[in-house]
Amino acid sequence: MSIHKAGFVNILGNPNVGKSTIMNVLVGEKISIITSKSQTTRHRIMGIVNSDDYQIVFSDTPGIIKPNYKLQESMMKFAHTALVDADIVLYITDVNETKEKNSEFIEKVNKSNAPVLLLINKVDLSDHEKIEKFVEDWKLLIPKAEIFPVSGLHNFNINNVLKRIIELLPESPPFFDKEQLTDKTERFFVQEIIREKILLNYDKEIPYSVEIEVEAFEDTENLLRISALIYVSRESQKMIIIGNKGAAIKKVGTEARLDIEAFFGKKVFIELFVKVNKNWRDDERKLKSFGYDL
Repeated sequence: MSIHKAGFVNILGNPNVGKSTIMNVLVGEKISIITSKSQTTRHRIMGIVNSDDYQIVFSDTPGIIKPNYKLQESMMKFAHTALVDADIVLYITDVNETKEKNSEFIEKVNKSNAPVLLLINKVDLSDHEKIEKFVEDWKLLIPKAEIFPVSGLHNFNINNVLKRIIELLPESPPFFDKEQLTDKTERFFVQEIIREKILLNYDKEIPYSVEIEVEAFEDTENLLRISALIYVSRESQKMIIIGNKGAAIKKVGTEARLDIEAFFGKKVFIELFVKVNKNWRDDERKLKSFGYDL
């Protein structure tokens, strides 16, 4: 009987280093939304890779920040939990990052019992000499880490990372059904797609003041009917989201519909509404209803 391996490979690092891009490349599907804005990832999102001999449960986590309100406290809880329960830690940095950033968290990575693979991302934006210097500096910061220069965007050296992960996986039966791709619901992905469009279409504080709730999700053979609420913190934000004669929210709805249709492979009818909830980011009951762990 052949040996089966399975384990949790948790992706950690600061905001904007490309964690979600690398997660999606490793899983082979767009599981995590991607924008150039920090704090794009708010939840711990699992992507599951299966073969006959192994199951890798990848987790994308929010970037490490110092929390200012309960929403961010929950985001950091996801990141810290991921460090504790990892079979393998994938610590992501990039060629632009200050290496001393979040030294407290790096210390926790050093104390972890799990093997650490440290990925220096975006090497396509640097040169060989600088990359060698990065490798030497990171060897001093996380001595036990195996270091891989990579480019998530150009899929450079990611296969070697995947091979090493498979080698390091502990012997174990699978944790999830072999057909399962993620631990998240279909509604969750609809909410994330809508939120991604808001991150891409609005500036300043707007994207960070927004949360999405799918109120209705009616899936028929030929059509998916969706009704979603966009929560904002202030009345002025509601007006910005809606835009002049509803043009801005219509653009978000159209872009989201196209992505949701591609995701589910069927026609989608979507309605978006905007609601003001002044303190949702500090409201424990509301945050729990949005799936945050407090």
